[in-house]
Amino acid sequence: MKRKRIWENTAAGLTASMLAGMLLFTSSALPAHAADAKTGVLPAGTNEASLTAKKDAVAVTKEFRIVTLGDSITVGYEPNTKELPYGYVERLQEQGLLHGRTKVDNYGIAGLKTSGLKNFTTAIKDGKTLTSEAIQPSLPDPRAGQIGANTAAIRESIAQANLIAITIGGNDVSELLGTADKLSDQELQEKVKELLATYTANVSATINDIHEINPTAKIVIADQYQPMPEVAGKALYAKLMEASQGFTQTIDGIVAQFTAQGTDVKVAHVAKEFVGGEGTMTHMIKDRDFHPNQFGYAAIAEVFAKTIWGDYTKLTAPATGEPMNIIVSGKTLNTPYKPIIRNGKNFVAIQDIVNAVGATTVWDNKTSTATITYGDRKVAVKIGANAVQVNGASVTVDTPAFLNKVGKESKTYVPLAMVAEGLGFDVQYVAKLKTVFVNP
Repeated sequence: MKRKRIWENTAAGLTASMLAGMLLFTSSALPAHAADAKTGVLPAGTNEASLTAKKDAVAVTKEFRIVTLGDSITVGYEPNTKELPYGYVERLQEQGLLHGRTKVDNYGIAGLKTSGLKNFTTAIKDGKTLTSEAIQPSLPDPRAGQIGANTAAIRESIAQANLIAITIGGNDVSELLGTADKLSDQELQEKVKELLATYTANVSATINDIHEINPTAKIVIADQYQPMPEVAGKALYAKLMEASQGFTQTIDGIVAQFTAQGTDVKVAHVAKEFVGGEGTMTHMIKDRDFHPNQFGYAAIAEVFAKTIWGDYTKLTAPATGEPMNIIVSGKTLNTPYKPIIRNGKNFVAIQDIVNAVGATTVWDNKTSTATITYGDRKVAVKIGANAVQVNGASVTVDTPAFLNKVGKESKTYVPLAMVAEGLGFDVQYVAKLKTVFVNP
């Protein structure tokens, strides 16, 4: 297998997979209004007045901000796919949402080597823009030039981040996949030594750049998994595993030096998760491509999450025909009064959402109005009305609250996103999981 073939496949797939700008300056979760829609468009009834009222009602709550940098693994690339990526970064945001409000800015560039990342972060630090060629010659990522032209905004993003997550190095060592079996042990050792020296210099410079931009951010960088399965040949497998272990030891050493200097850097040890599962966690067997498949990306996300938060929660989409998942402050809303979809909007029993967020509610029989209070915020919802009152301001809804009979009981069902946002909560919808995350 030759590296050129891998990247020919990658370049062909990139164009198809980068629909709608792909991940360029976006987060993986959709905003609150999309939690009540099958598409990403604003719901009917959303106008300037309602947006202003909504903005006034939003609580000033600190977000956990993540910036991701690196290569095609950061991009979430998989060969021969026409869907938007669902890689480790998207899963990392989901894990963040279990802990509170989370925003992710993904600046991954497919085909990037450590030298390209160093050029990129140095330009960001120095306030200079870069062409695609200036970042790294012959990058296959068609977005590279646009990303390089946006370094001022990226610098601001890094400066405000709590966490910088990085995957880099796979493209530095990918040539070994096709050459290791042709080299003598001594030649291979010399080649790996050369690669490690370059890797050390570039990664160290990158960490220095990031730390200069934001001295308080935590930096988490992955080591390099070895993608070639043992069925390719035991001798080759052993050589590649030795090289991979050398890279892990090297990044561990780099991080130890920065830690001793007071820089908050950790290693996400993803390489060990692929050992023995190279054929099932990458596209090597089917497509001769070293990128992770969905199993691989899930494993990478789990390692990153445990490195960052100390835990990882496996999330799954509900079965077909079942209502979406609702997770409030990290806890799944379990209730006999299941969410209902009307006009593409998700409605929940009012008492369930009130209890979940710790709010209070008062029911007015005369006006058939429920008034929900959370801190200094109030949302008044009238059965059948085409507007709700958010802190006294009228906000139009195209599907009003209604009474729904569950068994022998009649429960008031209200639009989830409108009520949660009106109370100042952050609402993010992840279509892949059919799950909405609600956070104060």
